[in-house]
Amino acid sequence: MAKSKMEILEWIKALLIAVLLAFVIRTFLLSPIVVDGASMEPTLHNEEQMVVTKLDEPKRFDIVVFHASEDKDYIKRVIGLPGDRIEYKDDVLYINGKAYDEPYLNNFKQGFVEGPLTYSFTLQDTPIKSEVVPEGHLFVMGDNRRFSQDSRHIGAVPMEEVVGTTKLVYFPFKEIRIVGR
Repeated sequence: MAKSKMEILEWIKALLIAVLLAFVIRTFLLSPIVVDGASMEPTLHNEEQMVVTKLDEPKRFDIVVFHASEDKDYIKRVIGLPGDRIEYKDDVLYINGKAYDEPYLNNFKQGFVEGPLTYSFTLQDTPIKSEVVPEGHLFVMGDNRRFSQDSRHIGAVPMEEVVGTTKLVYFPFKEIRIVGR
């Protein structure tokens, strides 16, 4: 009987360690997220499942997950970092006056017969109403520029609302891939 009791205690101990480890990993390192909607197409598709990494500081053109509200997270691409001057003119991205290529949009742009994928704007035309992205904030946009609620509509995203970056689509299994810049 004592041996059986010791075995049960060992199982409970192992289970508690596993639960604690899962909690630490999910809270501080990695967590899953499900893509909701078409705002990141063609890069990401509705209901794809991804892993969010909470370790890295977001860089330009990374895909980030952030809290848009208490019950809603958004997935968007980082376009502007704190202090950046962002402008789109004739479907070309300018950061601090320098034109940037966005290769992740090339195939998508070719599908539009009428008008640009990204309409011209400056940060003054957004809720930011500033010349530059504010300190401690990011300017984010969905890859599906015509159908994305992003910083052009909701303003700059505070860094403390950023959950993490994401690169790995793990479901559906036939679509497993690394997405990036």
